[in-house]
Amino acid sequence: MLVRLSRLSILALLLLGACATPYRPSATVPLGDTARVTALFSYPNCLNQCPTPAPTLTDTVRHWLALSVARDGYPNAEVSVVEEQGQIVARLSGVPANYGQTITDFLAAGQIGYTDAQRLQQAGQWHADWHFFLPLGFAMRNNPSVQLLHFPPDTVMTQTQDYLLAATTRRWASLLVSNGVSSSATDPYQTIVDIAPIAAPASAGGSLEGVYDDFSDYTVSLLGQWTAGADGVARPLVAFGGPARQWLAQQYQLPAIKVLGLTRFSPVAGRTVQAIGANHPSYIWYAADPKQYGGDQKQADAAGIRVMGQDLTAACWQVAMAAQPLGDPDAALNNCQLRWPATGPQVCQQFYITIRNLDPDQARNKCLAG
Repeated sequence: MLVRLSRLSILALLLLGACATPYRPSATVPLGDTARVTALFSYPNCLNQCPTPAPTLTDTVRHWLALSVARDGYPNAEVSVVEEQGQIVARLSGVPANYGQTITDFLAAGQIGYTDAQRLQQAGQWHADWHFFLPLGFAMRNNPSVQLLHFPPDTVMTQTQDYLLAATTRRWASLLVSNGVSSSATDPYQTIVDIAPIAAPASAGGSLEGVYDDFSDYTVSLLGQWTAGADGVARPLVAFGGPARQWLAQQYQLPAIKVLGLTRFSPVAGRTVQAIGANHPSYIWYAADPKQYGGDQKQADAAGIRVMGQDLTAACWQVAMAAQPLGDPDAALNNCQLRWPATGPQVCQQFYITIRNLDPDQARNKCLAG
């Protein structure tokens, strides 16, 4: 019942977002001068795997805006970006008339983050392998939910030019599918706000720990925008990993947020956002590594199964609350815990199939054998 309700409600949500505002043939959006746009779009992006010829600044901006427009539910929209007398201008068709304001507001938040990054650089706190990088390419209006993480992996910027091609986001997309979301509809759920808009090596978490608070004004601004939704109904949020959970609790003076712990906060006056704490999507590979247990494979598998159950439950809650954002978050969590019991065969099989790479029959036999 939960799966069916989720699909129907999500479809209605996307249709509402796409139809609530009248369309016009063309929307012209001034993005700023070339220096501003170069900074906010982190041009050039493709530092390691550039196509030939390498994308221009306008190519790069169009790439990211086209991803956002498509993920907001306007697949037939057209996006062009041109330079006119030192100014970068985007022209869009097939989107709501006020979509340009959505882009303008996002870049205004990004400007706050860029100013914060410059301050860190001037203070000598910037590392050579860090790159300022905004959460480009996500749905910005019709996103059913928001995800809070600590920083983007540098490969998102330097190689793939798409956050949703990262291993972490692809894994979470698979968990959304396991909870009833069509594989072609997971992208809008994963509208990500990073508490540090810094693309860095995956191992850079420790070096970034001291700078999260430096970007708080930027993060609060973006959360205010992306939790609103085109229909004005607050979108639920999933806080992934210890740094994101700790930042959220500290920023909004909340009790400590544990994995599968529920909370709520107000990014802007009059809006209450329901939130859940979750593991970082990549944590399971660490938790299930036998090296963490002196090579004990059985103990590593047990830990991985436990984390898998938590992750499936958090994704289930995300889907349920996206379908009914005004629903009861406690009831949604209870239903999801019943659906994904920690010792249930489904959780066990999901672990062995997706983390240990067994085929379904092997996974089933492994779980039956205990």
